[in-house]
This record gives sequence, C-alpha cells and structure tokens, in this order.
Amino acid sequence: MLEDIILYMGSVGPVWIYFTLFFFSFVENVFPPSPSDVVVVVGATLIASTSLGYIPVLIITSIGSALGFILMYYFGKLFGDKVVRSGKLKFLTNEDLSKTDIWFSRYGFKLILANRFLPGTRSVISFFSGMYELELGKTFLFASISAFAWNAIIIYLGMMLGNNIERIDYYLSTYSTIIIILTVIVVVIFAGRFIKNRTKE
Repeated sequence: MLEDIILYMGSVGPVWIYFTLFFFSFVENVFPPSPSDVVVVVGATLIASTSLGYIPVLIITSIGSALGFILMYYFGKLFGDKVVRSGKLKFLTNEDLSKTDIWFSRYGFKLILANRFLPGTRSVISFFSGMYELELGKTFLFASISAFAWNAIIIYLGMMLGNNIERIDYYLSTYSTIIIILTVIVVVIFAGRFIKNRTKE
C-alpha cells in the first residue's frame, strides 16, 4: 500500500499531494494503523523536486492532525461515559475512575502537548480529552502545537534523507517501538504501585 501511495504522490500535482498529506494526517487519529508519518515524510521528499513548499506542507499536515484529534475528542465527549463508565469494563471501579478524573484533569493538557511524540497513544489521549471535557479551544491549541512540532521534525527528516524511504521507515518504526516500550514500562510501574497501595488499604 505504501509503495502505491509513493507512486501516486509522485505522479499527481501539488494540490492533490497537499490533499493526500492532509487526509493521512487527519485520519491517523481515527485509524491509528494508518502510515501517516511515513506519508508525510514521503511528501517532504518531494519538496525539492516539485512546487511543494516546506511551510505549506507543515501547516496543512499540522491542521489535519489537530482536526483529527478534535474529531476523536468529540467521540470521547459523546461516547466516553457510555464506554468507560458503563460498568462493562470490570477492571475499572468508580474509585479508579474518580482518581483518573483528577489525574487527567491535572495533566491532560501536558499529555496533549506530548501526544504527537507518543505513538500508539494518540487516539487514546484525544478520546480521553473529550471524555473529561477539557476546554475545547485550549485542547485544539495544544494539539496544534504538538502536531506542528512533530511534523516540523519529520518533514525536515524527509527533506534531508531524500528518497531513502526504507531508511526513514526504519527510523520512525524504531522510535515508535522504543516509545511504546517505555510507555508500557511506565504504565506497569504505576499500575503496580496503585495495586500495592490498594492492597495496603
């Protein structure tokens, strides 16, 4: 599929390339397996050989990412309570949710700022941002800043590495794997402490 996208982007005009970059940046929040970061990097490799510009690519991909974040925010706002607080998730008690409410309200905006740098958790963060009804304007602003910072890096990476897509894909995959492993370790540590404290109580 990725090869088809690369061939497509190299054969169409700038308007359609911009549209493709916007689409994949937007859809990643809704469909996390989407190879959005690689597609953005591929688009960046075309900046030198087409009329694409670094700033337009950066703005379009960042807006797409932020709007996708807000879509999942609304999903969380509309369906979060029905999914999470329905009682169907037996491992979550009302006490757990109350503590999570306080924790996410306290650190939610910091998570939004970091969300683009946390592969595998982007959709979760946007969903819970809506579920906990964080301020919409501030949420969109922080999601945009996060997307802008991340995209600035990977677009520059694409420009520097050129058409060496395999190398780019390797770097992004390695980074994603490391972050996911670190995230799992942190979650396990906090879960262990939480369970230990509850056991004492």
